[in-house]
Amino acid sequence: MKERINILKTDPKAYEAMIGLEKYIAQSGLDKKLYELIKTRASQINGCAYCINMHTRDAMKEGETAQRLFLLDAWRETDLYTLKERAVLELVEAITLISTRHVSDEIYENAKAHLSDKEMSTVIMAVVTINGWNRIAITSQSKLD
Repeated sequence: MKERINILKTDPKAYEAMIGLEKYIAQSGLDKKLYELIKTRASQINGCAYCINMHTRDAMKEGETAQRLFLLDAWRETDLYTLKERAVLELVEAITLISTRHVSDEIYENAKAHLSDKEMSTVIMAVVTINGWNRIAITSQSKLD
């Protein structure tokens, strides 16, 4: 697979705008392991090999276990995830798959029961951001490291 375009090189200001979202999330106080689960799960759904590779590595650097990463796409079938993580993962899936069904009140309220207003805002922005990165990486055919 040949890389199609490198947006960082061809349009650095566009890339910087995406980095701005990352900086906001990094400074928000959102748990780093949870953020890596968000990024990995959305990337799995979107089929972004580049991002799955990056974020599973980053998650492990944050102390995430290999077992939880291996089972992430089957999180409903295991008790390895906290109630908060499960609520967030359900929200990640709903937002990522928003074209097939909207985010239901049930999913939103379940997440809201485990997140403060600030956390909810940050989680939503985190999902929007990783979905953007996935679309950039898939479209440009970013190379794996």
